[in-house]
Amino acid sequence: MPECYATMRTEKASRYLQQLCKHFAHKVKSEFDEVAGRVEFPPGLCHMTAKDHTLSFYCQSSQLQGVMIMRSVIENHLERFAWREEYKLEWAMKLPLETPENIRLELACETPASA
Repeated sequence: MPECYATMRTEKASRYLQQLCKHFAHKVKSEFDEVAGRVEFPPGLCHMTAKDHTLSFYCQSSQLQGVMIMRSVIENHLERFAWREEYKLEWAMKLPLETPENIRLELACETPASA
């Protein structure tokens, strides 16, 4: 299944993770704490982690278009929430080897919604 991964270096990783998940919860199912978030977007599933001043996104969809939609939604919301700082999202079209095992296991058996 198509997937994408991005990281953002910021001292406010936990704050942005919580802000994004709270915001997305108004429209889709979202669960989060200070260090991890899980959002069920219509095109697929996105996990977020905040660790060591790094905010990471792990997204998967049944279609490439779904991954691109999630990527765009995340980018657009970060532009609004993190406008006070300069940041760079570095995207890859596959998950890194160091993906947390709980995320890798869930994405491996997840049947995402159609895009």
